Amino acid sequence: MSDERDEPRVPRDDPPRLLHDELPEEHEDPLIGWLHRIIRVGVKALAVLMVFVILWGIFDVVYVLYQELASPPFLLLEVGDIFRLFGAFMVVLIAIEIFINIRLYLGTNVLPIQLVVATALMAIARKVIVLDISTVSAEYVLSIAAVVLALGVTHWLVARKH
Repeated sequence: MSDERDEPRVPRDDPPRLLHDELPEEHEDPLIGWLHRIIRVGVKALAVLMVFVILWGIFDVVYVLYQELASPPFLLLEVGDIFRLFGAFMVVLIAIEIFINIRLYLGTNVLPIQLVVATALMAIARKVIVLDISTVSAEYVLSIAAVVLALGVTHWLVARKH
């Protein structure tokens, strides 16, 4: 009797990945290497600033929640208030996703395409969640639908490649 574990495993060819070296640490041209280091310092500065934006956003969410709960009728939220709070929460979550993009970029020198597309999907989802259908045109809604569809298909295709 043949056991599957006894058979040698044939290595599978992994599918091609959508990874490329954005800012290599070393470059054959010293000027390009120096410029890459400058850009990496700038990206680190952006990471620090993004942390401040995230903290500011958290304080803003707390402040907005306090204002909504402290205004009459006390401790009650209307549907519009809840949607404004959802929007504030989503903005902070999007900022966190952007920070993660920056951190991954710094850690690997590779632009994380799938995460960037997922962040864009989250941003457009925020737009859909807080959309007041009574104040926008049909063309606007169709445009958002097209963006959601395009980003969804892109995310699916990129995820299939990985």
